[in-house]
Amino acid sequence: MLSLPTAQNKVTANAVFLAALLIHNLTYPLSAAGGPWPTLFYGFYAAIFVAATWALTELKQLRLFVGCAGLAVFVAGVLNSYAPSSGAALTVYLTSIAYHLGMIVVLARYTFGARTVMTDVLLSATSLYLVIGSGFAAALALIEWCSPGSFIASSGTAIDWQQMIYFSYVSLTTLGYGDITPVGFYAQSFVTFEAIGGTLYTVILLSRLVGLHASRG
Repeated sequence: MLSLPTAQNKVTANAVFLAALLIHNLTYPLSAAGGPWPTLFYGFYAAIFVAATWALTELKQLRLFVGCAGLAVFVAGVLNSYAPSSGAALTVYLTSIAYHLGMIVVLARYTFGARTVMTDVLLSATSLYLVIGSGFAAALALIEWCSPGSFIASSGTAIDWQQMIYFSYVSLTTLGYGDITPVGFYAQSFVTFEAIGGTLYTVILLSRLVGLHASRG
């Protein structure tokens, strides 16, 4: 059982991280803006996972992995913003996938390793859901990079990775607006997997939380 100061620190760390994730998901268009905005955006993006990892786990391997991935994401993102190229875009996608995988491991260990239902666990579970969504966005952008035309917008405009964040959350929550359509084999497979995974995550999480609450009673 966590002592009160430690428990409060965990709640604060998870709440700050969740707020940072929401800010990140609302400000990602800044990555395509001019001036200092891309640098500020990628600096913020590269810092939030690293800070959360240090707050939520003591495993040195995870801290090192996420820290290195965060630095790589920052360098790749800034390079792609000010000197865009196909290679730079690929680097952004690959480093973002690694960055998200590290954070998913951290949050999954924290959420599903808990023995009691507390506020910090609920906050961590919410953050994990959001990280899964943005992680899939990088994977879908990689598919589009490898096979252009795997995703088609109803407006006919080209699809960039910023739009993939929107589409990923639409798929994860199974909203399916239909303004972006996956047409390639890998695109359809990953989108289907994401939709199923989003539903299963909710079911598994609720079952886990109910089980913890019942065992506590």
